[in-house]
Amino acid sequence: MMSVFLKAKLHMASFTQAELWYDGSCAIDADLLALSGMREFEQIDIYNVSNGERFTTYIIVAEAGSGIISMNGAAARRCQVGDRIIIATYGQFFEAEAAQHKPKLVYLTEQNCVERSTDTIAVQAAPER
Repeated sequence: MMSVFLKAKLHMASFTQAELWYDGSCAIDADLLALSGMREFEQIDIYNVSNGERFTTYIIVAEAGSGIISMNGAAARRCQVGDRIIIATYGQFFEAEAAQHKPKLVYLTEQNCVERSTDTIAVQAAPER
């Protein structure tokens, strides 16, 4: 049996532009793609922290070092410049693969600069009572 697991995410990225009439869907800085292991034309889920929107689209490549995270085409109507988002990709893994799998997690600043990267998320603690 295969199960679906988080493969990679860009956490708290900022939309830099929206291009309604541009071909493609979500343009992402090539350097961020390389660091996260995401690839051109890969399916992604976008979680807009600023407005609660969640949608699926795919990646196109933006200029390396530009910091661009651009929504293009119809998806441009789902966000505004400056919105903070999470971009996630998922993969299917057999149980043996899943036991060894570590996602690539890239945390970004408001300017889409890398703050840190890791392969783990801390255990969420219960709130104090």
